[in-house]
Amino acid sequence: MTIPATMTAIDPASPGGPEVLQPVTRPVPQPGPGDVLVKVAAAGVNRPDVLQRLGLYPMPPGTPTIPGLEIAGTIVAVGAEVGRWRVGERVCALVAGGGYAEYCVAPAGQCLTVPVGMAMTDAAGLPETWFTVWSNVMDRGHAWPGETMLVHGGTSGIGVTAIQLGRALGLTIIVTAGNADKCAAALALGAAHAIDYNAQDFVAEVARITDKKGVNIVLDMVGGDYVARNIQCLADDGRHVSIAFQRGARADLDLTAVMRKRLTLTGSMLRPRPIAFKAAIAETLEGVIWPEFESGRLTPVTDKVFPLAQAAEAHRRMEAGTHVGKIVLAVGR
Repeated sequence: MTIPATMTAIDPASPGGPEVLQPVTRPVPQPGPGDVLVKVAAAGVNRPDVLQRLGLYPMPPGTPTIPGLEIAGTIVAVGAEVGRWRVGERVCALVAGGGYAEYCVAPAGQCLTVPVGMAMTDAAGLPETWFTVWSNVMDRGHAWPGETMLVHGGTSGIGVTAIQLGRALGLTIIVTAGNADKCAAALALGAAHAIDYNAQDFVAEVARITDKKGVNIVLDMVGGDYVARNIQCLADDGRHVSIAFQRGARADLDLTAVMRKRLTLTGSMLRPRPIAFKAAIAETLEGVIWPEFESGRLTPVTDKVFPLAQAAEAHRRMEAGTHVGKIVLAVGR
């Protein structure tokens, strides 16, 4: 397969609004010894991409300036130390950046086979949320079948994935969402309960739903003043897992409840973690979750697909918060 010297990519010269996301020409990246080069068919759009565009997301050293944390496509070259993958194989992959482009380098350990029969535009929306949710709900939150988890942003990519993980592992999922239609969508996807946070007090609703016992886990993307309210929702020995902070990185807490209920406050960022850590998650997902997609017991939830040249419109949709599931860019065949 002939690999060109240059490619079309989205690579803003400076931070700004969605309008800075314009196609430009960039050199095709070269894979290192442990990498594969993927001809990108589709790339997922995630909230960290928006923060990066705004100049609010510090990138790890050496990360491509081209945004995009997940891709699906076909391997066109492999590094000298890559053992498993071959040219021509269809993969989806978690990457540290570079996804909004016709070609992208991915660490071999962070690649997964595209499930049989799945469209590339659906596969591209799997890695970032599944790596994130699995590592935080299972590794940080220590979820067990039969437990109850509160998830904020129930129709976001993370929220939908948390609902699907709950279905697969026997968790009861309570979500919050911003209106009645989104609550209905979350219920249709398998959430046991959905709370309209604009019309209901989620703390009171969680108390009602759980008969005042509280939930075992809170998966929080909101931060700020939500943290103290989340603590009110937790049962004894509950775990509060922070993965983002849309309402601010600081919280005013009364530690009395943390001590009295023996709570664990934890969280993580996936992007800076080492490749070995992410490769271990990939191996687990391929063994535990990917068969659920292969069998049809789980299905991707793709909100809308935009051409790469319309990346600005994809970001506007993300910022508007009207999506249910993943927003994806179609890059090539």
